[in-house]
Amino acid sequence: MAPIKMRGKNYVLFVGGIIGFIGLACYPIIIAPMMNPEEYKRIQKVNRAHIKQEEIQPGNMRVWSDPFKPREDKPQ
Repeated sequence: MAPIKMRGKNYVLFVGGIIGFIGLACYPIIIAPMMNPEEYKRIQKVNRAHIKQEEIQPGNMRVWSDPFKPREDKPQ
């Protein structure tokens, strides 16, 4: 059986279908969270409610702070 040769409109529809399928597959993973971040912020807030960042910070490092603000733990 010889391979089917696609030309013109059929080729465009085939390639467009593949691109459309990839776009539909990416929508719930990439596009939806960007357009509605409030839901994901709420989920993170619930999941991190009982976590104290100071206790889990590796290497006794300080928790992130504003780099331009004077340090409060060291006298100047």
